[in-house]
Amino acid sequence: MSSLRLDRRSFIKSAGLSLALPSLESFFAGAAKAATLRAATTASGDPLRMAFVYAPNGVIGENWFPKGVGAEYELNASMQALGEFKQDFSIVSGLEHKHGWAGGDGGGDHARASATILTGARPKKTAGADIRAGVSVDQIAARQVEGLTRFASLELSCDAARAAGTCDSGYSCAYQHNISWRSSTQPVGAESNPRLAFERLFVSGAAANDAAQAELRKARESSLLDFIAAEAKSLQKQLGRSDRNKLDEYLTGVREIEQRIQNAEKFGPLPTVGDTKPDGIPGSYRDHVRLMFDILALAFQTDSTRISTFLLAHDGSNRSFQEIGVSEGHHHLSHHQDDPKKKELISRIDRFYIEQFAYFLKRLRDTREVDGKSILDNSMIVFCSGLSDGNKHSHDNLPVIVAGRGGGALQPGSHLKASSPQPMTNLYMNLLRNFGAPVERIGDSSGFLSEI
Repeated sequence: MSSLRLDRRSFIKSAGLSLALPSLESFFAGAAKAATLRAATTASGDPLRMAFVYAPNGVIGENWFPKGVGAEYELNASMQALGEFKQDFSIVSGLEHKHGWAGGDGGGDHARASATILTGARPKKTAGADIRAGVSVDQIAARQVEGLTRFASLELSCDAARAAGTCDSGYSCAYQHNISWRSSTQPVGAESNPRLAFERLFVSGAAANDAAQAELRKARESSLLDFIAAEAKSLQKQLGRSDRNKLDEYLTGVREIEQRIQNAEKFGPLPTVGDTKPDGIPGSYRDHVRLMFDILALAFQTDSTRISTFLLAHDGSNRSFQEIGVSEGHHHLSHHQDDPKKKELISRIDRFYIEQFAYFLKRLRDTREVDGKSILDNSMIVFCSGLSDGNKHSHDNLPVIVAGRGGGALQPGSHLKASSPQPMTNLYMNLLRNFGAPVERIGDSSGFLSEI
C-alpha cells in the first residue's frame, strides 16, 4: 500500500468546513510517523490523553466506596455499572483538599470544593473581580501540548458558565462554576451547548462564525458530512481496508451525534422557570451528559485535543433527577442528616453519575488506536468530587476514580488507599509526570502518591 503524505491532524474539507480525522495507519509512514513521537505520546506514537470529570455534592460513602483494598476489592452498590471495566480503573481513597475546609473563611464549602478540586489552592473569599485561586492541573498539562493539537484543552459542562456575581456565602460564582484555571486569576469557561461545542471542534472558524450559513444549514437540516461527502469518498479510495472501515465508522458516529443534536433542537428544550435553555441542549439531562461525553470522545479520537475537563454540574447544584425518580433537588437532599430515605435518593444520583461515566469509558475502550490499543489504554481519566460527605461538607477521603492505563504508566484494577491522608494534588503530580509535564509542585502537593 502506498503511503499518504499526511500529518496525524489531517482534515477533509469542503465549502469552508473542515472535519478532523481519526488516527489512520496510512498516515504513518517513515518520517511522518517519527514526527509524531513528541510530548504527551505513548511509546508507539499514539497521543496520551488526560481528562477530569467532576460530579457535585459528594456521595453516600457507605454505598460508594468499595469493600476491601487491593485487586480483590468488591464494588459497592453505587458503582455496579463499572463492573465490566474493573480492570480498566482504580479507586483511590484517602485523598484530601485541605484548602476546601473553612479555615478562617467560614461558609462556602461548595465554592471551595470546585475551586480547589484541580488547583489545590485556597481561593480568595471575594464576590468581586479580585478572584484568586491557582493554576489547575489540566492547564499545566495543556501547556505541554500547546501547538500539537487544534485546541490545547477542551472545557465542557452541563451548566451554563458564570464568572461573576455571588453564589456561595460570599464567594464569586467564578469559583463554583469553573474547575479549570489558566492562571490564578483566570478561570477557563466551559461550553455547555452541544451544538456550539461540536461546531467549535469540527467546523472551520470562518463557517462557524458566519451566522447566515449556520442558520441556512440548520433550516435545511443539513449534516456537516453532506458538505464533505465527496472529499471523504475520494480519501477512502486511497486507504487500506482497515483504514476505510475505521473512517466509515468514525463518519457514522459523527452523523449520529449531529442527528441527535438536530433532533433535540427540533422539539426544543423543555421550559423551566427562570431558566431558558439555549438551542442544542436536550431536555433530558442524561442525554445532555452523554452527548457531551460523545463529543469529548470524538475530540480525543481526532486528536483535536488531549486535555479536557467536564463539569457534570456545579457543586451546590440543586438539580432534580425526574428520570430516575428523584424529584427533590440534589443539594437539598445532600443535607440528609442521616435520613435513610434521603440517603437512598442520593445513592440513586450517585449511581446515575457512575452510569454516565461507564458510558464514556465504553466509548473510549471501544475506539482503537493505530497500534490496536484503545483510547482508554492511552488515557488518564479522573472522576472525582470536591466533597466526600455533602451533609458534613467534608473535604477528606474524596471519591476518586482513575481510569485508563496512561500508555502503560498506570496499572489499574485495584482499590488504592493512601497510607495516611494525602493531598489530592499528589495524585496530580503523578499524572503530570506521566504526561511529560513534570512540575515541582501544584497547589498544596507534598510529593508523589506512592500507592499509584
